Amino acid sequence: MESLVTTQAGLAKAGWWHTLSRVAVIRLIVFFVVLREVYQGVQYPLEAISKMLPDAFLPPVMLAATAFFSLVMLGLYVLLVRVFERRAATELSFRGRGGRLAALGALFGFLLFCLIYGVLFVLGVAHWGGRAGFGGALIMLIIAIISGIGEELAYRGGFFRIVEESMGTLVAIILSAALFAYFHTGNPGATAVSTIAIALEAGVLLAATYVVSRNLWLPIGLHFGWNFTEGGVFGAIVSGKAFHGIFKVPLSGNVLLTGGAFGPEASLVAVAVCFTAALILIAIAIRNGRWKPLTFRLMLEP
Repeated sequence: MESLVTTQAGLAKAGWWHTLSRVAVIRLIVFFVVLREVYQGVQYPLEAISKMLPDAFLPPVMLAATAFFSLVMLGLYVLLVRVFERRAATELSFRGRGGRLAALGALFGFLLFCLIYGVLFVLGVAHWGGRAGFGGALIMLIIAIISGIGEELAYRGGFFRIVEESMGTLVAIILSAALFAYFHTGNPGATAVSTIAIALEAGVLLAATYVVSRNLWLPIGLHFGWNFTEGGVFGAIVSGKAFHGIFKVPLSGNVLLTGGAFGPEASLVAVAVCFTAALILIAIAIRNGRWKPLTFRLMLEP
């Protein structure tokens, strides 16, 4: 009799958790908050390590720490999907297609920013300043890896994906782009223009890469390639933070073209290039049947 009562209580408890984990708002809040806070949190030990170690030991230790914390963030996402959705995180599968998509995304990000700078050169806004060396490339490489993985897991894997399942692709793109832009408003040099620019060029484009591929490694690769090329190659200001790149390519002229203190991410050229790329990807996704129609679901699949 006691064992029967215990079993029934266990089933009731399991049923309660099963129902709670399917509520769209709860799943959304847990995924986004946990993933974003962990992403924010891993930056502190990395910064501490960079200040503690002598320069001779810095590259290998920092790269090892970056790899470790990247695995922590990836493992956490896989765990959340397993606990809340009771499935394997296939959208994060790296073998085969995932690895190729990561490389393709990185190349895409590199080419996009090269195109942006090509336009800025033609407009007389970008100026060649010569080679600066690899001294600042390591820190930008680490930031690009951590932000590429951490932000994509939180914003596209945690927020966009769940909103899309609940409300459809269009609403998910709009809300995730707005949220992504909102969390950049506190960056140095942020303005209303930079906020709109981040929403249109990054928020929409990164969501579009997930929609067209249904794999998080494409936006992760794009995010990495974009950030590293911007700060690590061209030495540009990245979301209000200055970095030293392999080359010196200063910008001067109209703030709507240079992006001002926020960097070229707030440039109208970047918005035009990236939003156009996003629209092309969205058209491909619609043609391939990967666009989810408008809906409203409070309860998600287990």
